Amino acid sequence: MKSTGQGVPLAGLGEPVGSNSFKPLPALVGFIDKTLVIAELEARKLRHDPTEVLTRAVQPALWLLIFGQVFTRIRAIPTGNLPYIDFMAPGILAQSVLFNAIFYGIAIIWERDLGIVHKFLASPTPRGALVLGKALSAGVRSLVQALIIYVLTLVLGVSLNWNPLALLGVVIIVVIGAAFFSTFSLIIACLVKTRERFMGIGQVITMPLFFASSAIYPIAMMPPWLQTVALLNPLTYQVDATRTMMIAGGRSAHGLPLDFAVLGITAAVLLVIASRLYPRLAQ
Repeated sequence: MKSTGQGVPLAGLGEPVGSNSFKPLPALVGFIDKTLVIAELEARKLRHDPTEVLTRAVQPALWLLIFGQVFTRIRAIPTGNLPYIDFMAPGILAQSVLFNAIFYGIAIIWERDLGIVHKFLASPTPRGALVLGKALSAGVRSLVQALIIYVLTLVLGVSLNWNPLALLGVVIIVVIGAAFFSTFSLIIACLVKTRERFMGIGQVITMPLFFASSAIYPIAMMPPWLQTVALLNPLTYQVDATRTMMIAGGRSAHGLPLDFAVLGITAAVLLVIASRLYPRLAQ
């Protein structure tokens, strides 16, 4: 190694060349730690406003108590060996995740208006950790909704699958689904930047996503063009995975590996896009 006139190595004060190189393990641990801090910060808001959980549970409760009970009696929708209320319950759980997460961008816009986003961006926290932390907090909120729906479906006599692995699978798919739709919501917020525009777009896309899926009727009932749309809809795969693991005797139409792959890959892609767009909120 070449040295200076005083015999000090050029790499610096006796340290070997490359000692300041990137260390992946500490960096990963730091990233995870910052992500969990952001997630805990966001989830802590539930303690300050627990009524939000109850108010958001009203809509899925009405779907199950009114729509589900009526269509179970008239048997208007063929669902094979499953009673309609059993078929519908996982779809309503997925709907709850969608509606809870898709309007997450409103909170991001509020943070922008209050200057909180600027403080986040001024911190050394990686942009990816900021986005992933918010996505995980949306998953925590959705798990609370899922617990309420489980209790309600149990009261209604839905045949639930209590296998521990199945329950764990439902938890994972709910978190991934919430992460996907909350990140999608964040991307929209980064692009429109105003609450009025965001509310308009959110209302336009939520119902088509819900009805163009297998949440409340089988895809086989749809016209061919709508079947194509449903197969391109990530909510379809979330519903399919939830129905397979949540309901006793549930069968996957697409296969659980495909369900998890579609949601996992698309959520990862959206996380990368959202991480790049997040600084635009401060502009």
